Amino acid sequence: MVSPILELININKSFGHVQANKNINLTINKGTIHGIIGENGAGKSTLMSIVFGLYQANSGTIKVNGNEINLKSPKDSIINGIGMVHQHFMLVENFTVLENVILGFEGETVFGEKLKKAKQDLQKLCEIYNFNIDLDATISDLSVGFRQRVEILKSLYRGAEILILDEPTGVLTPQEVDELFTILRSLREEGKTIVLITHKLIEIMDLTSEVSVMRQGEMVGHTKTQDTDKEKLAEMMVGRNVLLRVDKSESKKGEIVFKVSNLTVKDDLDVMRVKNVNLEIHSGEILGIAGVTGNGQTELLEALSGIRNVEGGSVELFGEKISDKDNFLNPRMLKEKGLAHVPEDRQRMGLVTDFKASENLIFGYHDQEPFSKSSILNHKKISEYSNKIMKEYDVRPNSPDLVTSNFSGGNQQKIILSRELNENPKVLLVGQPTRGVDIGAIEFIHQRLIHMRDRGAAILLASVELDEVLSLSDRIIVMFDGKIVGEKNNKNITDRELGLLMAGVTGE
Repeated sequence: MVSPILELININKSFGHVQANKNINLTINKGTIHGIIGENGAGKSTLMSIVFGLYQANSGTIKVNGNEINLKSPKDSIINGIGMVHQHFMLVENFTVLENVILGFEGETVFGEKLKKAKQDLQKLCEIYNFNIDLDATISDLSVGFRQRVEILKSLYRGAEILILDEPTGVLTPQEVDELFTILRSLREEGKTIVLITHKLIEIMDLTSEVSVMRQGEMVGHTKTQDTDKEKLAEMMVGRNVLLRVDKSESKKGEIVFKVSNLTVKDDLDVMRVKNVNLEIHSGEILGIAGVTGNGQTELLEALSGIRNVEGGSVELFGEKISDKDNFLNPRMLKEKGLAHVPEDRQRMGLVTDFKASENLIFGYHDQEPFSKSSILNHKKISEYSNKIMKEYDVRPNSPDLVTSNFSGGNQQKIILSRELNENPKVLLVGQPTRGVDIGAIEFIHQRLIHMRDRGAAILLASVELDEVLSLSDRIIVMFDGKIVGEKNNKNITDRELGLLMAGVTGE
């Protein structure tokens, strides 16, 4: 017989005039994986941040193992056996794994035997859960998947019995997702309780035993996972029927508008990441790039958008050579010629998170009318435009003056997409367009991309979501080790065929 380990009773939380959580009631049973789903801005992360002590509820009661607790800080939550892995990791990149895990938990300066004992305890945890982490490795040298394991290890080292994961697969490759799920199932078998915040319904169906649905700050439903399906959950999340597949017609491919010849690009460590890549995109088509993260897609998009230097090769736009080794691409010039870019990393390259949403909505276009004239910003026009765009793209909350860091990850993504797509570019470079975005917004974004294609835009799409590449693309190229190892027309191609190419198996 299962027993509750965590109970939330009538939880309320407001930020000024915005009520993020309204009379939330939730029971999590011990030794289960419990999913919490909802659209961006539904209040999921806020609710779990209250449980982890980052925020304090305005009213309501929290119980752990039947005992009422008062959580004033994360330290209180850790003492009560609650750990949290955030959507954006909380790690010091130039520290080792060991240093990150004991940071803030060492009590007093750790030397000699004490440090040795901590390392032994961590090594034992790594062996139990098959983490395969080098404790002496520097965080900056680790992949995203291994950094996430370090975050989980931090919580386990602190004695977490309840582990909250906020959108844990948003930055992982398919292989890393499988490895994470193996770890989470192993944790459940050891008696740990997992709370999974996600918008990916396939993950809910595969991993959880129970699921709770939030909408506009309220809890609107609880169900056993076996008693529901993706369509029902999507309707509960959004409040309407949601199309879970991309509805599109055959593309009307036009002339070649973007051509890349023998392109080579290095990363920040002077390692060649893009190796003699050749591709061309026609007007009215979406060219998808499939590949495991780290095989050159990021550097390719950065080079083509002008934010990374080209080492060799050339780029042509509308038949005009605009770049070679001696003439670098210029982002401003590209925008003027009708090229837009949605970067993969929204926080590092897409936004200035300390600025207002209205300011982020006009970046790159801020020196143009109607936003400015003679270098003077027209704040009235900016405000009117921001309100209109935030409503059209359903950015929540619709508060142009709110600092961008206060929006959820998915709503930050909508801010970038609305800024770039609303200019109706002739060529669009887009990386991970729906990373961290909820099911309703995914439907909207996909429809906008198809609409742009049908109006004649040439779109280069890179995504680690294989279903997204298959659903949206008219042609697909596969990158492995910086090279294009295959090209397919998107007709009757299987994810298995793509998966083999992504692993470098070309059949040659």
